[in-house]
Amino acid sequence: MKCNEILQIYLLYGLIYSVVPMDISYYVKEEDSPHTYIGDIAADSNLSHPLTHQQHTLITFTQLQRTVESGSHLFNVTNSGKLYTTQTLDAESLCTYNKECSRIVKVAVRKGKTFMKILKVKIIIEDINDHQPEFPSNKIKIKFDETDGKGSTKSIPNAVDKDISLPNSKIIYKLKDKSKTFSLSIFKESDGINLLKIILEGMLDRELKDTYMLQLIARDGGSPPKEGILDIEISVIDVNDNRPTFTQKLYNTTISDTHHISSPVFVLSATDLDSGQNGNINYFLHRNTNEYDKKYFKLNHKSGEIFTNDNFFRNKRNKYKLYVEARDGGNPSLSSMSTLIINVINNQNNVPSINIDFVSPLTKTSTAISEDSQIGSFIAYVMVTDTDSGPNGQIKCNIHHKMFQLSNMGSKEYKILVKEPLDRETIDHYVVSIVCHDMGSPPLKTKKQFSVKVTDVNDVEPHFTKETFQFLTYENQKVDFPIGFINATDPDLGDGGQLTYSIINDNNNDNIPFQLTKYGFISTSQPIDREVKDIYNLQVLVKDNGTPSLNDTANIVIEILDKNDNAPYFTFPNNDPYNLDVHYHPHSKKDITILKASDKDTGNNAFLTYGILRSNDKNLFTVNSHTGVLSFSRTVYQNDAGTYELEFIVKDGGTPVQSATTAIILTLFVSNDTSPMLTAVHSQSGNNLNMTWIIIIVAAAVILSVAVVVSITMCVFKCINHFNNSSAEKDNPKFLSQTEMRQILYQTNNPVAITRNAEDIFARNLQAINPKSPYYTETEQPINEWKFSTTPRRLPPTPQNYTKDITESSGEQKCYNGTSNNLNTTLTSQKERNRGWSEGDITQQTSGVSEYSNYHPNIPPTAKSEYEQETYLAPV
Repeated sequence: MKCNEILQIYLLYGLIYSVVPMDISYYVKEEDSPHTYIGDIAADSNLSHPLTHQQHTLITFTQLQRTVESGSHLFNVTNSGKLYTTQTLDAESLCTYNKECSRIVKVAVRKGKTFMKILKVKIIIEDINDHQPEFPSNKIKIKFDETDGKGSTKSIPNAVDKDISLPNSKIIYKLKDKSKTFSLSIFKESDGINLLKIILEGMLDRELKDTYMLQLIARDGGSPPKEGILDIEISVIDVNDNRPTFTQKLYNTTISDTHHISSPVFVLSATDLDSGQNGNINYFLHRNTNEYDKKYFKLNHKSGEIFTNDNFFRNKRNKYKLYVEARDGGNPSLSSMSTLIINVINNQNNVPSINIDFVSPLTKTSTAISEDSQIGSFIAYVMVTDTDSGPNGQIKCNIHHKMFQLSNMGSKEYKILVKEPLDRETIDHYVVSIVCHDMGSPPLKTKKQFSVKVTDVNDVEPHFTKETFQFLTYENQKVDFPIGFINATDPDLGDGGQLTYSIINDNNNDNIPFQLTKYGFISTSQPIDREVKDIYNLQVLVKDNGTPSLNDTANIVIEILDKNDNAPYFTFPNNDPYNLDVHYHPHSKKDITILKASDKDTGNNAFLTYGILRSNDKNLFTVNSHTGVLSFSRTVYQNDAGTYELEFIVKDGGTPVQSATTAIILTLFVSNDTSPMLTAVHSQSGNNLNMTWIIIIVAAAVILSVAVVVSITMCVFKCINHFNNSSAEKDNPKFLSQTEMRQILYQTNNPVAITRNAEDIFARNLQAINPKSPYYTETEQPINEWKFSTTPRRLPPTPQNYTKDITESSGEQKCYNGTSNNLNTTLTSQKERNRGWSEGDITQQTSGVSEYSNYHPNIPPTAKSEYEQETYLAPV
């Protein structure tokens, strides 16, 4: 069996060595990412073809000579024969132009520990078109002389493509020239490099065009092709190919024989299309000029001005002929020539005289005309005189003006008319010139100027600078207190520009407390009360004094700012003093009632704070400075029962502070379930813990006696109340109205005075709280000689159920603040007329002890007559 296996292995080896090729070739593109799969050497070499799967797993591949010099480090061969790249390949950095770019990787093949052979794997790196043709620079400048002929050339740089393959690096050039003045010549030298030249295809003329912009596009043969662009700026260099040119071939001028020597006779003017020195012109008297004429004149070579010499006045000639030359500064210089004829007039030739008579003269040389004058309106009469005869006395006049024209009336008479519509607001003044000349040879001319003032008409409406003027002012200002100005504009003059302001009166503005002067000044006409009205909307009118009068309207909004001119006032209680009976039970809520006040002012001036001024010596009461909730500030004891004449104050937040006071005569009735004596009054309940221990110690001793006393007392009061109720209904049917006058607090389904949660009122009504308010404090302290307490105390929930009969005395219904199964009950005060009460409506607590029934060993129990039983009035 073993011999057969050995024989099979030898046969397989022989077969492998006889069929495996020596080399394997692969292709891979440059710029592929690292670890790109190239091929499977094991599969492509056919080494595993005759082997079983088990034998195939024994064949391994190992890469040899992974060196930088050989380039084999760029590839990786796995043990299973998979070939990968190790990095991004760049053909341009690995190979040279137009040659195959490849690397050889040697791979050792083993079967188990037995060496089989070495494979030479050739990897050919394919170039991709990843480079575009590039010029040495993006823009070049070349120059042609304007005398360069057709076929003149200038060399330009060629483009280079870094790709190594021939298709990707082959460059095709294209020249873009909109003028078609230039073309591109491409010549390939022996080394294969292209030589580029720009060829001139026509004639250049710098005076017509001095700059050409071309664009050379180099495109490679890749797919897709890439291209580079070279901008070419061609400048045409000037040559002196243009002669100076006079504006006229013949000039004719006339001077008087008394012409001043410092005034130029004539100024020559010539132009040259060349630039630089080639266009620099100098003037000379040409050699063709008669020497006799030359000696009477001199010429400024730079400016071209011709002046008379000193000896000019001694000559009696009346005509001179000068040949003048204009010469440029080119090399060689070019020139041109013109002729100047100078006519000299003597005293026998008179200049025409112009006389103007205006329809509406202002001065001898000015007139006025209304801006609403129609086209063709007559504004002046012109008379021209010339004492000469013949052609020297024949006159022709002109006006060169866009707004006025001259009309010939014959016999040297003219009239000046309006040519175009006038608008003073655009131009209010014109200067007009009349030029007249005779028909002599040479003709003599004269010019006369006059001014035209355009007068205004009321043709522009006044206009407010704003559509709505807004002002702020405080109330209670004195009469004639300034509010502000309103302003309008009118470009008209005179009465048409004089503006008058007024308030447009209507039914709503009859009693406005403001006045407006005709100059636009707004002030108060009477004291203003913001509480009556805080915003005034007015409509104002501005009109000019022209004929007809023009006007405009605008709106005025005046907002009245508040001053603290109203003191707050109490809305509840609504009479002073106010009688209030309060019946306290250990399970009563601590809130008593709500003080309510109002202030007609706004803002901080109406931000109200409450406080207690006096009669709170026991610190039994506190009032919330912001919500006005009056409540007990501590535990209520039996000896707290009695009448308290409490005085309250409400202050606003204005400057100066305004306040109001009210008094409540509060009669407190304390249930005998309450602790008998008050040992100490503190704003803080720091000794509650000690009291708890005392209660625990003495509770066992006193609870039985207290229960007996309370039970007996309740029974007695129940009988008394039942008797009083029956008597009151028979003897005094109006006792409910008396109760209303006392404002006893009833518990009903319609709360109007005290809610169970006072913080809800505070959150709903208070918009801003001033933490610096003198009424906002956490400790008990005197403020402005009145005392109050804000010690936080919350009544604990009392789950006990109890029943109690109502007790009535002196024809009044007493209010008992008890706790029942309805936890949402509230204390209220309302009118209860024609309502009957029965014992079945009242419940009494017979068991349960609250925190207000603590025993105080240092205070003797009070007698039954020292306090009155609290009563609870339930709704029917």
